[in-house]
Amino acid sequence: MKRALTGADIFDGRHLHTGKALLLDGGIFRGIVALDAVPADFKEEALPGGTILPGFVDLQVNGGGGVMFNDKTSPDGLRVIAEAHATTGTRALLPTLITDTPARTRAAVDAVEAAIRDKIPGIIGIHLEGPHLSIARKGAHDPALIRPMTDADETFLLQTAQRLPNVMLTVAPENVTSAQIARLSQAGVIVSLGHTDCTMAEAEAAFDVGARCVTHLFNAMSQMGNREPGLVGAALDTAAVSAGLIADDIHVHPASMRVALLSKQGPGTIFLVTDAMSTVGSDIRELKLNGRRILRQHGRLTLEDGTLAGADLELSRALSILVHKMGVPKEQAFAMATSSPAQVLSRPGMAGRFAENEASSAILLDERLKYLRGL
Repeated sequence: MKRALTGADIFDGRHLHTGKALLLDGGIFRGIVALDAVPADFKEEALPGGTILPGFVDLQVNGGGGVMFNDKTSPDGLRVIAEAHATTGTRALLPTLITDTPARTRAAVDAVEAAIRDKIPGIIGIHLEGPHLSIARKGAHDPALIRPMTDADETFLLQTAQRLPNVMLTVAPENVTSAQIARLSQAGVIVSLGHTDCTMAEAEAAFDVGARCVTHLFNAMSQMGNREPGLVGAALDTAAVSAGLIADDIHVHPASMRVALLSKQGPGTIFLVTDAMSTVGSDIRELKLNGRRILRQHGRLTLEDGTLAGADLELSRALSILVHKMGVPKEQAFAMATSSPAQVLSRPGMAGRFAENEASSAILLDERLKYLRGL
């Protein structure tokens, strides 16, 4: 069916259009045109306001639908997670394995490879957050499982990059070498720095050999000081580097987010991630990670000692916080949930944007930026 969707603003991945129509031919995007230029064979469908945009892209998803990827490293588990996030507007995601054993890591890669082969909607690769992190900035990661990267680890990761379209790896410079980062980056692995107490100079050295991303900016990393800018300062000052941000008004203060957005050097960007646990799309009140209880209270997930442990967040709520609480322009905020994370990927495909004559992932947000439905 050929439809001309009208009545809503349209964000195409870069620009926000008003007073236009979005053309869909079945599930194929055919363009954005003026209202008086809608082809005669397209039937007008008036929407109740809001904004049409490409489906969200989330590069850090630990779980959803009551399932943690660490606990159910199988295609069935990934299907549950992807379906839970689809109900919130996410159309492309990296299932994220939190620091675990080598056996569990291998199982996770196998599961993602199978999910992609089985064409489970939304699964576009994997994010391995650990185990090569800094114990000093471990956050909720199990310190007993954190360790330096070995030759065998590197070989496995290089092989993984050949098996999957997108492989993101969060590491700390304290537990990997520059040579390892260089080889992994050259093989197509998206090396991201996080859970680290590194200096700015150490971060820049990692960026120089290929690391090009930072995991959940401000959280679990060396902070920006007057004489030592740390990883936060390095991320904001290094033009080619992008950084994920958990904009739930819990992990990072709005003032810190605002300063980061104003100061970030480009072409690298700050993009949104949920760092979502199994709570998305479910009513569970607690879960477990490596045998430890995580409690869900007042929009916050914590270990029993109060340490933040992932987030209870959907990208539409992060957008609402950015736009309505912080005053971020809609065009900038929408890009942070769509095209900005997509540009970090090795093989983004159509994620995060509309491309003429390609499959559409269009979704509709209401005036409050709450996800309504797919289009």
